[in-house]
Amino acid sequence: MSAKKTTKKRSALHAVTVLALLGASAYLTVELRQEEQDKAPAVQKVTDDPQLENSAPDTGARTWERLKNPDRTVLRGSKGQVLATFTDGARTATLKGPSRTFAEPANTTSRVVTEDWVRLMPEPWRQGAEKEQWFKDWFKQYYGSEEDDVFALAFQYVQGAPIKKDDEGIPYAGDAVFGPFKPDGVDRLEQNDFYDYLGIPYTFRDGTTMQPRQERYRALDCSGYMRMIFGYRARYPLRASNTVGDGLPRTADGMARSTVGTDIIKIQGPAPWYTRPNNIDVLQPGDLLFFKMDHRTGNHMDHVALYLGVDTDGHRVFISSRKEVNGPTMGDKGGASRIDGNGFYAQLFRSAKRL
Repeated sequence: MSAKKTTKKRSALHAVTVLALLGASAYLTVELRQEEQDKAPAVQKVTDDPQLENSAPDTGARTWERLKNPDRTVLRGSKGQVLATFTDGARTATLKGPSRTFAEPANTTSRVVTEDWVRLMPEPWRQGAEKEQWFKDWFKQYYGSEEDDVFALAFQYVQGAPIKKDDEGIPYAGDAVFGPFKPDGVDRLEQNDFYDYLGIPYTFRDGTTMQPRQERYRALDCSGYMRMIFGYRARYPLRASNTVGDGLPRTADGMARSTVGTDIIKIQGPAPWYTRPNNIDVLQPGDLLFFKMDHRTGNHMDHVALYLGVDTDGHRVFISSRKEVNGPTMGDKGGASRIDGNGFYAQLFRSAKRL
């Protein structure tokens, strides 16, 4: 065999080998990518009905529909998807909008990816309100708006949140603590309201003025945190205490038992511990959650949280201000922030309210 023929055969063999290796490499790359995709957790979107998704803007015909348990009105798009939910007696509304991710890597691996934007209407909802001018004006302004909503406000107080100041130089947002230590150096003081965090006197609608306490500056207990978000920031009316004035009461128990908003899950069973709800499917993002946690407080609800919806692991999660983390968190220290399963908070969950 001549040298030329031998060279040609070797070249041909080399080319075939290279092509085979390239083909195998491409095949393995595709397989590895597919394997990685299969392992990746699926993102669950929070909707009024888990079977309905709001995957794209809807420009077709919209319809209004009345639903029960609780009594509410939903706005549906041309494909039947829920675009907004309005509950009788509540000012809280959920509007579909751009997808957002809420996370707190310092304290949990939980992530909430949601299209729900939680906002306060100027008046409580009632059947037929979609025809009233106040609502038409409000809806036109806020549907599709990316202005800070209740969720965005809530995460402006978690660990590492940047400080924000008003025109007078007063910090109104930024990393908050739960409260200072008690004299024992172990437990933390409660009853830290939004005006303590702000460090300024606050006059309520009934004329009562409350003074901040210097040692509680930048502190928000669980109910103070909700009052900061819904009241001081979103402008829901606030009481000076559980009994003085009108609006959202001062404590978790006061909120749970008040007539403001609409009870979505009522307190049930014998006092003082009551019973855990059997059905939590009626909840929607933005609801207030109440927990019975301490035998020393009699029949009082001891903790309040903001329901965020379903995280990417499929769990129903919340954010609240807690002693273990010393401030607002959706984290796992002291118990995962979940109301499903049999974890610490899940077992102590008792009722829910939609403001």
